[in-house]
Amino acid sequence: MPLIPEEPQIHESAQGPRATPASGRVAPTPRPVPGPRPAAPPRPGRPGPARPVLAQRAAHAAARPGPSAPAATPQIQLIPASAEGALDAAEEAVDLLLDSGRAPGEVLVITTGESHPWADHELSFGEAAYWAQHDAGDDVFYADASAADRAAPRPVVVVAVNGGTDAVTAQALPKALGRARTLLIVCGDPQTINSVLGAGV
Repeated sequence: MPLIPEEPQIHESAQGPRATPASGRVAPTPRPVPGPRPAAPPRPGRPGPARPVLAQRAAHAAARPGPSAPAATPQIQLIPASAEGALDAAEEAVDLLLDSGRAPGEVLVITTGESHPWADHELSFGEAAYWAQHDAGDDVFYADASAADRAAPRPVVVVAVNGGTDAVTAQALPKALGRARTLLIVCGDPQTINSVLGAGV
């Protein structure tokens, strides 16, 4: 679970001005206690249901600079969604990742059911052109679960569990986890996902 930073608290002194010493010297004027800094104005949000809040937390966690040494296990975020809504949830997660500062080439999207329209479009020009886009690494890349073995690791992997059999999902999620360097976002039915990746996702 991502940590939510606490608001900074500034404790003002309860003591008043120091009394004048017996020698008659005037005590130095106490420094004024700075008040709390004004909160930063909120970023304009995207219209939509409350569901993408989890994706926003994941996006912000992914955008924050990490330690110099990569983590041994990527962070996992789960966005509950039906099979019919998993692809839309994945698209919202990608939008939030890009808005939070991730470069398009850092994101890989894997679908377990129907392919993403972008993948279908690029494959219409042939597999060579399709994988050339992947190898260039300049944009978000969309791949079917059956092609997950061919996809190279990227900092963030988003999985849309938008159909397919339980066996396909059971194979796709571990592969996606192995390709995510820092963050894995899974959009789909929590019961199905937890049964594959285990509790605590």
